[in-house]
Amino acid sequence: MADWDEMAVVGRIVRPHGLRGDVVVHPETDFIDERFRAGASFATRTAAGDEQLTIRTARLAGGRPVVGFEGVSSVEQAEGLVGLELRVPEETLQPLGEGMYYLHQLAGCVVSTTGGAHVGTVAKVDGGIGSSRLVIEGERGEILIPLAAEICIEIDVEAKRIVIAPPDGLLDLNETKRTERVERPERPNGPNGPND
Repeated sequence: MADWDEMAVVGRIVRPHGLRGDVVVHPETDFIDERFRAGASFATRTAAGDEQLTIRTARLAGGRPVVGFEGVSSVEQAEGLVGLELRVPEETLQPLGEGMYYLHQLAGCVVSTTGGAHVGTVAKVDGGIGSSRLVIEGERGEILIPLAAEICIEIDVEAKRIVIAPPDGLLDLNETKRTERVERPERPNGPNGPND
């Protein structure tokens, strides 16, 4: 099996479907029909370690894949899969046209504003297709930026660089401060013992 961190997430299991062990998958790929078909295999990571899941049956319902995995035949077994990421080796991804990229390729990109101000480095991309946001590690903490064409105006995955044109206040609004532990001064001993 390929290295977990070097594989691409193509879906997440969101809930059981029916009583025979099927699950609903939130796809994180534009190639749903090719990726979620009978016989397709995925790497996943459980509390017990890395595992391989192979699709036994597949269909679409409401735009999402509903799949049954080999060896999973009950709703109880399906419930144990909820929340798992489905990953594939990067070399199995479909080739993309010029100027296109996969979301996992954005991790590690250095982000700056159109004015040249350094914002931080992309730690990961949250959300799926159509609702993604960059999670950026900045000097003052984590910053969340919508992955939208009007904000992320230049993305160069080869150079690992993203230029953003954030609307006024976006960087401050979406910055989550790191909380630092504040030391309390010790109180003097009271009549009934220490720190009464």
